[in-house]
Amino acid sequence: MVALHLALALLLAWLLGRYGAKLLNALGRLTPTGRDDRFFQALGFLWWGVVVLLALSYLAHTLSWPLEPLASWGKALVGWLGSRGLAILAVAGLTFAAYRLIPLLLAQLPEAEGELTRETVRRKTLRVVAESVLRITVLVLGGLFLLSNLGFNVTALLAGAGVVGLAVSFAAQNLVRDFINGFFILLEDQYGVGDIVQIGGLGGRVERFNLRITVLRDLEGRVHFIPNSEVRQVTVLTQEWSRAVVDVGVAYKEDLDRVLEVFRDEVVRFHQDPEWQDRFTEPPEVLGVQNLDQSAVVIRVLFSTKPAEQWAVAREFRRRIKNRLDREGIEIPYPHQKLYFGEPLRLEKGA
Repeated sequence: MVALHLALALLLAWLLGRYGAKLLNALGRLTPTGRDDRFFQALGFLWWGVVVLLALSYLAHTLSWPLEPLASWGKALVGWLGSRGLAILAVAGLTFAAYRLIPLLLAQLPEAEGELTRETVRRKTLRVVAESVLRITVLVLGGLFLLSNLGFNVTALLAGAGVVGLAVSFAAQNLVRDFINGFFILLEDQYGVGDIVQIGGLGGRVERFNLRITVLRDLEGRVHFIPNSEVRQVTVLTQEWSRAVVDVGVAYKEDLDRVLEVFRDEVVRFHQDPEWQDRFTEPPEVLGVQNLDQSAVVIRVLFSTKPAEQWAVAREFRRRIKNRLDREGIEIPYPHQKLYFGEPLRLEKGA
């Protein structure tokens, strides 16, 4: 029995000391300066000292060690544990366990992999949002049970919190709008994690999404945090299917009928290439002459592709058509100007 008391006291003291110190160190890392980190580290050591002192007091009382004032402190500690302490520790332990189990539970759900389809995007987005909502729910419920066991009137506390929340909502209207707009973005499946979007003047892949913010990472690796209330208009480049529009200019001196035949032939070869065929959703289309520019006749080609494949398809076709036009002897002109001075002035005799 003595060994059991000793083992339980040491285990509980180790858990309280370890996770309490980790929490303090985590708070220290959120502060801006290194001096604050050292302060929170000192608080962590102080916490360990308090936990060790409580463990020794408990053992002094339980094992009848003649150590004062540790035995008296242990008696008071046992009395507190008997009335409320064990319930408080149980609530804290269950809250902590539930918080840590959330990622493990979500990991059991089927992982969204493969092509960038709406189902894949929605699964990733719902997983991220569900994790944040579950974490908040566990913390709120755990906090309410903890306060109830500490003797607070939770009903009055919730009523007061409602009044305070109403007052805060007027001062934090943007935050409320963030959540409301984020909810409708999720409900209407406007975009999700993995989509490539343009919001205002910013564009990139949606790296993270929750009810408050949208996080984009652009092509240069820069991360943009956009409150959902600022999402007035969004352009999604990868929903259901995508399209690559490729314009290529040829010289005015070329035979356009021959040029169009070369384009059609190269487009068919590209579409039937086994390495690229599965990226298309339908056969490409050579629209014909799009524009008569100053230096070139512009030919336009459309490629309907799977989401997020349009850029790779466009780059590959530009490479192929450049090589093909070179082999066919068809000129891709560079910008130039042609000067025309008009007819020379002729003077008649006697004028």
